[in-house]
Amino acid sequence: MVLLLGGCASVQKERGHMEVAALVEERTGLKTRWNQGTPEDAQVQQHLDALLAGGLTSDHAVEVALLNNPALQGTYEELGVSQADMVQAGLLTNPSFDGSIGFPLSSEGGIEHEFSIVQSFVDLFTLPLRKRVAKEQFLADTLRVAHEALVTTAEVRQTFTEVQARQQLVALRREVLQAADAAADLSQRQRAAGNITVLALATEQAALEQARLELAQDELALVEAREHLNRLMGLYGPRVAWTLTGKLPEVPASEASLERLETRAIEQRLDIDAARKQVSLLWNALELARSTRFFGRVEVGVHTHQDANGPRLLGPTLSLELPIFDQRQALIAKLEAQHRQGEDRLMELAVNARSEVRAARAKLVTLRNMAERYQKVVLPLRTTILDESQRQYNAMQIGLPALLLARREQVEAWRAYLETVRDYWMARADLERLVGGRLPVPVSAPSPEPTPTPEPTHEHHEAH
Repeated sequence: MVLLLGGCASVQKERGHMEVAALVEERTGLKTRWNQGTPEDAQVQQHLDALLAGGLTSDHAVEVALLNNPALQGTYEELGVSQADMVQAGLLTNPSFDGSIGFPLSSEGGIEHEFSIVQSFVDLFTLPLRKRVAKEQFLADTLRVAHEALVTTAEVRQTFTEVQARQQLVALRREVLQAADAAADLSQRQRAAGNITVLALATEQAALEQARLELAQDELALVEAREHLNRLMGLYGPRVAWTLTGKLPEVPASEASLERLETRAIEQRLDIDAARKQVSLLWNALELARSTRFFGRVEVGVHTHQDANGPRLLGPTLSLELPIFDQRQALIAKLEAQHRQGEDRLMELAVNARSEVRAARAKLVTLRNMAERYQKVVLPLRTTILDESQRQYNAMQIGLPALLLARREQVEAWRAYLETVRDYWMARADLERLVGGRLPVPVSAPSPEPTPTPEPTHEHHEAH
């Protein structure tokens, strides 16, 4: 029986990874994979190239990260460590073999020898409980690894949204720069003809230089966002030349139901489930320590002995450790403290999860309302103000500074609108992370198109 129990356990590399893949796919709809240096990994690399060959989408970016993120791949290796510990907990300690031979130093007497084989006896009784503790630890580690994959998913979605927004902001800044360049060129010609003052020319030139600086800042922010996404996807070399498909999606016309999010978070958050299992395994470890506190090392075995001129003797042996000084009181006290600590940690996670979900939900609703206000009220008003300012400027009713101010305020309104939409989708990804699963995706509202920034025509001024 001892040989059978000792030979049953073995390490299976795939164990745990299938569970992680199933949990991730259930909550994201996307697949993940652990790189093990097998021929199948080459197929994964081909799949990555296919995902990056076309226009990159948010789902494609997440899938690339789940398959290729180096930090995540390193996290998957923790399952191998945990499984090895579980297998070790299911193994009996090896039996001990002792032997000795005595040779006579004179011609009198003969050879004496004795042999014994000893096995720890307590291990046989504590083996089931030790295996249960180790199995619960392995399950908790599996949940933690899956939770890390979901955290990476949320970060990728947020960074992808940042790249989309930065790309549109750069396009907007380039339009502004083109308009400012045309206006500065026109002002230069008007000044040469004596139609405008030095102040008006300097104002247009300053606006042009400011537009150049703002474009450079947004281009740098776009590069930084792309590189952040490259790190999350584990890309380098030619693979970093990916392009995006589509613009930043608009916020939904109406929000899907966000009720019972706190309850859903408590029920399906993987880190909370892992904390529950950690509390359970600490309790079982505590019970194991308590049940063996008055049993030290107990070893049973078989001993054979033969004197030089005597018969061969064979019989059982028993070795007991007397728990006089060490009754595992320190270990028990440590496990009790760790169990209470685990309960406190579980309570902290639950309280924080509820609070974070409420805050994220409020942020999501507020950002959606702000984006809707920009779309329906602020942007149309800014367009009207700019159109009227242009007409009044052409009629010489207002000066150039007033027109430039109206133009800049329209650009800043569009910038604020794009940033609000970006923040909405980033907040949504964060809320999905906090809930531990996908939220229903409502139908987005029609996307408004930025009104091209007009340049001053100076028709009336040129007439003079």
